[in-house]
Amino acid sequence: MTGDHTHFHGAEPAPAALREAMILCSERGAQMTPIRRLALETLWRAETPLGAYDLLPRLEAALGRKLTPSTVYRTLEFLVSQGFVSRIESRNAFCPCAHPEKAHACVFFVCDRCGGSVEVENPAIEALVSHEAEALDFTISHSVIELRGTCARCRAAHA
Repeated sequence: MTGDHTHFHGAEPAPAALREAMILCSERGAQMTPIRRLALETLWRAETPLGAYDLLPRLEAALGRKLTPSTVYRTLEFLVSQGFVSRIESRNAFCPCAHPEKAHACVFFVCDRCGGSVEVENPAIEALVSHEAEALDFTISHSVIELRGTCARCRAAHA
């Protein structure tokens, strides 16, 4: 499969991606608060996609204060709405989006062993989905494609 691949195996918090998020917020009239920025940085650093309750203690430790789950959910909701974060539906977990500047269909390869994920952006897949929706006279409001299996790193570790 060809396409643009973004790996989320504990990458350093991509300074360029964080700068881009700040710029996009400014252009869109949205506010990147310190907690939103910290959540995005934390997701970039994570070894695997994180759920809200996984993110909560990490944010509390970094901020040195207690947070409510609703604060984390609102933060994630903002990051998703701006395209900075994608939600892995089957895991109710979140990972940073490599292409927040444009709307695109997310295709995730999710490892059942380590929980890692790879987001793939592939114009051919997007075209196929759009073509089928058009043929069905169907308006897509939300699109996430998730494929589950075992990543190469886990297969090698269990070989």
